[in-house]
Order: sequence, then C-alpha cells, then structure tokens
Amino acid sequence: MCARESVRHRERLMQASHLQQLVDLEDNYWWHVAKRELVTRLLKKHCPAPGKLAEGGIGSGRNLIEFQEMGYQVCGFDLMPESVEHVKSRGIENVHVHDLGNPWPVDDSSLKAVALLDVLEHVEHPVTVLKHVHRALSDDGAVIITVPAYPWLFSRWDEQLGHFRRYTAREFRAQATAAGFRVSWLNHWNSFTLPAALAVRGVEKVFPKRTQPNFPQVSELTNKALLTAAAAERWYMGKLPVPAGLSLVGVLAK
Repeated sequence: MCARESVRHRERLMQASHLQQLVDLEDNYWWHVAKRELVTRLLKKHCPAPGKLAEGGIGSGRNLIEFQEMGYQVCGFDLMPESVEHVKSRGIENVHVHDLGNPWPVDDSSLKAVALLDVLEHVEHPVTVLKHVHRALSDDGAVIITVPAYPWLFSRWDEQLGHFRRYTAREFRAQATAAGFRVSWLNHWNSFTLPAALAVRGVEKVFPKRTQPNFPQVSELTNKALLTAAAAERWYMGKLPVPAGLSLVGVLAK
C-alpha cells in the first residue's frame, strides 16, 4: 500500500469507527453543540447567508443540516462512502466522496463559506487542502476552521483518532499564509476543560493503556453545566481573547 493510500485507509477507518457515535451524540452532547454554536456565530458575523457553503469532512451531516437551516446552499465532501450515504439519507443530496487533498469539485470563487471543523489535523498536507479552498472561495467569503491545540498534548488518543498534529497559533497562521489566506480572527476555545484534560493526559503517560478514543460519557447535569460554561466562554470571547484552550478556532479570508 503506497503512502497516500495508507493515509486514506487510516482516515477511513477512523471515521467509520466514529460515525455511529457522531449520529448518537451530535444533537445533544456538549462538545458538539458548543462547537456548532460557536461556528454558526462566526458564520453569521463573517460570511452570512445566503450563499453556497461547503463543508470538508461531513461526518454525520448534523452541521450541514444546521447550515442549511441558516439559509446556505450546502454541499459537502468526505472520504467515507458510508458517511456520504448517511448524510444523503438525512435529505442533503449535494454531498460526495472526495479527497480534500485534490481540487474541490466546485467552480472557482463560488463558495461564500467553507467549514473545516477538526479536519486539518487529519490530513498529511493541510496547506494543499487550504490552497484548494482558496481557489474555490469568493473574494468576500470566509473559512471557519477548528483544530486541536498544543502539540505537547499529542498522545495515543490523537494517534487513534488519526491525527497528524496538534496546532500552535503560529503554525495555524503559517499554514494559512502559505495557502494565500490572511487570518482575520483566531482564538482558543474549550478553555474550561483544559485542567481536566491535562490531568487525564498525565495519567495516560504514567499508565498507558489502549482504549477506544470515544467521547467520555457525562451525566445530563454535567452536560448542561458544560454547555453553560461554553456559553460563558463565547460571551467572553466576543469581548477579549481567550488565552488558553484545548482547541483553536480561526476565520480565514482572501
């Protein structure tokens, strides 16, 4: 198996193992809901509907449903045929099996918005992906990107998820610039779970074990508390930079 095929195989296995979990969790689980609310807020501010929106890495399709309800004409791409078929079964037809490292099958400058939500860490050559996005994005469009932060937190969990990297703000900016973008906004998010994540990673380094990289189960009360914390963080983020967090979220423009 050549290197490129190996990467595709790696990503496909990872996505297949998580598709059903995404279907089960994306409506209510705090992490998915909080990220979706953050992204929709950024879309409304930086590239509001109407217009054509493309998502790279569509997963269960829950985000595309949200974006369509916001008034966008949506399309999406994913490596996994099962994901594409599932999203079509949810009523979104314009989704296709496609390697994001190849030119996107859309017209030049035709996209008002692009969403790459926890996708770039899964691809070997992210600048190539971003260059294809740059070609497809309109001059007044924007790209919303989320990625995991802090390379020093890279662990077995990242490996099992098929991550090539975790990001610093400097690397995020460097990749965007290399693809021809300017970073119009960049911030950390998910600051409120950083202490717990540090503790868990520390235990994993001392007592390594092979487990499936699933989202941890939380009680309904804890889920609500985390959603409240995420809402407070978004409020703060609208006024001041968030200095630390498990993820980065950025907005790119031409």
